[in-house]
Amino acid sequence: MNFAVIRREDYYYVDKTRFIPLIEQADRFFFFIRPRRFGKSLTLNILQHYYDVNTRDKFDDLFGGLYIGEHPTPNRNSYLVLYLNFSGISGELNDYRKGLDEHSGAVAQLEFIYQACERAGQKMYLFIDEYDHFTNAILSNPESLRRYTDETHGEGYLRNLFNKVKAGTYSSIERCFITGVSPVTMDDLTSGFNIGTNYSLSPDFNQMMGF
Repeated sequence: MNFAVIRREDYYYVDKTRFIPLIEQADRFFFFIRPRRFGKSLTLNILQHYYDVNTRDKFDDLFGGLYIGEHPTPNRNSYLVLYLNFSGISGELNDYRKGLDEHSGAVAQLEFIYQACERAGQKMYLFIDEYDHFTNAILSNPESLRRYTDETHGEGYLRNLFNKVKAGTYSSIERCFITGVSPVTMDDLTSGFNIGTNYSLSPDFNQMMGF
């Protein structure tokens, strides 16, 4: 899933970078679901390297000879990138709140980061990989269904987190790309993050991941 290693060590790579301009044109808040092992994490890693200001001097090494290397967009290497991978968070209902705090800094730190970026005049690109990993694990236990509902509705912790993400889009979070394996959790969050568009069934992006 590390695009830099793939390029540096000359692994076989099917060029998917022609989708980058399409993503930019589609929506600033992009939601995409696919089964596991379908290339979601690699896609996010490619986008991180493409948009991160810290990889500007590596652009030719990473993207030379690829479609986007020959057709770069004006937004390349122009964002501060924040990457959150929820697959590392425990699926145990009693532990996931602690896992969110330890893994991503959760609500308070997210708010601090995007406010600091706004004061500094910097724009952010937020990537969330496997956003529903731990909620799917919770849903696999029938006894947890009521408590799952508590977390995604009303003032639940997860809903509050995505409320902060949404608030950040009015500040310095200019773009979001979120992946998962199911739309269930996002549908339950409703207004917690109702600004994103689900492109999972769009024919334009059908070949963006996998073979």
